[in-house]
Amino acid sequence: MNKGDDINNADGINNLNSGDDICIDIKDLKVHFPVRGGLVGKISGWTKAVDGVSFRVMRGEVFAVVGESGCGKTTTAQAVMGLIPPTGGSIHLSLGDYKDKPVTWADMRSAANRKKLRRQMQIVFQDPYSSLNPRMSVRTILEEPLIIHKLGSKKEREARIAELLDQVGLSPAYLDRYPHEFSGGQRQRVGIARALATSPEFVVADEPVSALDVSIQAQIINLLQDLQQRYRQTMLFISHDLAVVRHIANRIAVMYQGRIMEMGANEQIFASPAHPYTELLLRSVPTVGSAAAPRRQEVDGDRDAPGGDLGGCAFYPRCPRRSERCRQETPPLEDLGGNRLAACFCR
Repeated sequence: MNKGDDINNADGINNLNSGDDICIDIKDLKVHFPVRGGLVGKISGWTKAVDGVSFRVMRGEVFAVVGESGCGKTTTAQAVMGLIPPTGGSIHLSLGDYKDKPVTWADMRSAANRKKLRRQMQIVFQDPYSSLNPRMSVRTILEEPLIIHKLGSKKEREARIAELLDQVGLSPAYLDRYPHEFSGGQRQRVGIARALATSPEFVVADEPVSALDVSIQAQIINLLQDLQQRYRQTMLFISHDLAVVRHIANRIAVMYQGRIMEMGANEQIFASPAHPYTELLLRSVPTVGSAAAPRRQEVDGDRDAPGGDLGGCAFYPRCPRRSERCRQETPPLEDLGGNRLAACFCR
């Protein structure tokens, strides 16, 4: 095996610099999908899944994107992974051979270069029941990425597979079993092991615990946290649950209708939220010993109030602190100091 094909330390993953260099740089990202109608499928409008999102993920950190279903967080992650093309803006990736010269997916014109970049980027999917091939054994599932990227001999791949199972807390006795023989938590551990197989520098965790029982969620979060710290990987963590994010993220971006409402360090977001939407999300988080979560605060009878697409704040129809200015203008994401940003006129 060549020196560059060390499957236990691919491209020096265990020697990553812990400095504040940029791993993923997203600027004014837009992802719009056409809405078609009529007999000929003519485009009648556009769904703005992501509408002008900008943030940076620093090397070695866990950056979380939080928001309700449909806010655009998963679409953002898919664009970062190169699974869907952006409508506008840019995503620069500083990974592998491109650490010192960031590239975009559009720069990767050859299949070989795209494959080399993908080796450094892996994803843990939301649903462990549908993300594993039911016709493949655990052994085959974990060996597949190693074969695709031509990492190691047969013997070295077998050793790597055994190591991966040990890292995620599964017994080698499970190697020849199939996904249907496992619980949800065990399947997600297999999915995590598969994502780690090529020792990627960057991992997307797309709602990795939302399909699991609450009793299992903490185990998977702790596992992800331990592995991220052990290998000093960079992680983009997607979730709708602030209670989950609180225990793993270094920094948090709160999304609503395709835009970032607030962004800051973990302790900043939870100690003193600067946007009313963040406040509402925090009020929905259940706490031990509390009664049922209070109903969401919003302005009565205004779900259809104009905002967002008509030039105002996207959160205007639901905001308890809205003003006339919020209806007419879109608040920019402004720096509040201390690396804290918020898009709100009524702070």
